[in-house]
Amino acid sequence: MSGAFSIQLLGTGTSTGVPLIGCGCEVCRSADPRDRRWRSAALVRLGGRALLLDAGPDFRAQCLRWRVGRVDAVFITHAHADHLFGFDDIRRFNTMQGNAVIPCYAGPETLAGVRRVFPYISRRVNAQGLYRPLIDFVPAEAPFEALGARLTPLPVVHGDVETNGVRIDFLGRSLAYVPDVHEIPGGTLALMGGLDLLVLNLLRPREHPTHLSFGRAVGYARAIGARMTRFTHLSHDVTHARLAAALAAEDASFAPAYDGLRVDLVE
Repeated sequence: MSGAFSIQLLGTGTSTGVPLIGCGCEVCRSADPRDRRWRSAALVRLGGRALLLDAGPDFRAQCLRWRVGRVDAVFITHAHADHLFGFDDIRRFNTMQGNAVIPCYAGPETLAGVRRVFPYISRRVNAQGLYRPLIDFVPAEAPFEALGARLTPLPVVHGDVETNGVRIDFLGRSLAYVPDVHEIPGGTLALMGGLDLLVLNLLRPREHPTHLSFGRAVGYARAIGARMTRFTHLSHDVTHARLAAALAAEDASFAPAYDGLRVDLVE
């Protein structure tokens, strides 16, 4: 059962991506490929099926680079552009999968935001033959079953927009993906016990009003206590090499993520 339960980080950057347009800083000029970061998204493989976590502006390029061959369902964490603006490219997977309608799960406010950006998307093939995604929008506020896995939305604070991470339990293993967060409420922390893998936001060393800084991210990771923690949604304030050393000094199970990283939970 090779790769029966795995996650691949399609992108690990913040909303600007790294390098930033027009920036000549050390990180944006870095020759280390791990310092080149597309906008954050992930693909979770569940047996022979695939769950996409967010679809930002780099989604098409990510699919080509990492050879994404199918998407059976989508979970959108929140309706910010860097997690949403590649959603139209889902239509290619409808075509490859025989015009199958693909479910999209998100909180109710997030789904409303998706519909505002993409008002032409529905479950039905367009009568005029226009090439549009076929999507079943499904509100997700409580744990639910999808693709043979149990998904639990994880409400978090990220500015003033509804935002959810997601916990995924499959084949006796579990992961949580929380790419954009500034505060994790106690009720959400209670849903994150016993994780094999935590993928968590770590924007930069200094504080930020809507994202976790190094200190706050490490604090939450310690409180959650996953077997492995990988930090994502990284800015150009951190090189991969220096961040890896700083995280290893905090805990041997901590490490920065990078574009293309794959973690197999059940091989």
